Amino acid sequence: MRVGLDYRPATGFPSSGIGRQNIALEQAFRALGDVQLQLFSVGPYGHPIRRIAHCPTWATPLDGIHRLPERLRFEAQFLPGALREAEVQVYVANMNMGLPIGRKPAGLRYVLQLHDLFQLTMSNNHGSRLKARIYGLTDRLSIGHSVRVADRIWAPSQFTADETARLFPAARSKIRVMPHVVEGFSVAPVELDSPLPERYWLCVGTREPRKNIPFFFDAWQIARRQFPGTPDLVLIGGSDCLGNAQRETPGLHAISGISDGQLHHVYQRAERLWQPSYGEGFGLPVVEALSVGTPVAVATGSSLDEVTPPDSPRFSPTDLAALVRLMGVLSTAEREHPVPLKAWADGYGVAAFRQRFNEMLQELR
Repeated sequence: MRVGLDYRPATGFPSSGIGRQNIALEQAFRALGDVQLQLFSVGPYGHPIRRIAHCPTWATPLDGIHRLPERLRFEAQFLPGALREAEVQVYVANMNMGLPIGRKPAGLRYVLQLHDLFQLTMSNNHGSRLKARIYGLTDRLSIGHSVRVADRIWAPSQFTADETARLFPAARSKIRVMPHVVEGFSVAPVELDSPLPERYWLCVGTREPRKNIPFFFDAWQIARRQFPGTPDLVLIGGSDCLGNAQRETPGLHAISGISDGQLHHVYQRAERLWQPSYGEGFGLPVVEALSVGTPVAVATGSSLDEVTPPDSPRFSPTDLAALVRLMGVLSTAEREHPVPLKAWADGYGVAAFRQRFNEMLQELR
């Protein structure tokens, strides 16, 4: 089987959640002896990607991969002909969109890995109302096109699968659940240049409004006043979501731009990961924390319900008083034993992912 893989995420943002899943798909395909994998991507002139992937003759800056003109040029002008020339039988895109524009050749099947639909259902961080309107329209058209032409849609959670079927009822029969892979940390923990507090709670991912960090921060501030044992708070991803005065709050530590080894260290040292998001398509930080034995507490109402052990604490993403009370309880609670937490995370490891991936691919043979 000749398989084509959209490799733009791994080219432009390999450390992101989507980029890492892109690389995981590549590795899963390469592990199969009867699959001939072809990569399709873009990049600047002289970039190493041009030696291993099918790329257009024109150059694309790495920070421009998501820009609409570059995407349309790649998906409409380059990709259809390149897939025909490479004699690809199955083409996989995993950017929530990105399938070719134009008539699909006979015998070619399309797979869309759809991580979430928050581009369509929630307010996102675009910097201005004009950008938000433009991106809202183009995202709806791009995602709608890819959902329509896909032969299979791989969703990382039942929550995302249900949301896809709700917004695109005609696609229901094409949707399959294939949870993301969480490989854990392949590098040893590395201490940060500035020492971490002795005790701290952790939040990972702060940029988008759906991460719900201001709400969580307010609850944490109240808990600090009511319960003296409430630990410090470490935010991975920065504190831009907070006001200027809030960023100066004693006990708050905002960290960004760290290595995988440093992130491993931060996860491992945390007393607990809190995930207050009111919208998650999968919940990668939750499984990453569990993989190193760190307990978690999560908001209800999205895929976090699925990826979190059933006995882990849960809270409403809108009930401030209830969250404060939970923080008071957990600030003095004994830490859960790490072995069951790590065992739960193993359910999202490479072996589990490859098994489900092979099942999904078998449908296309």
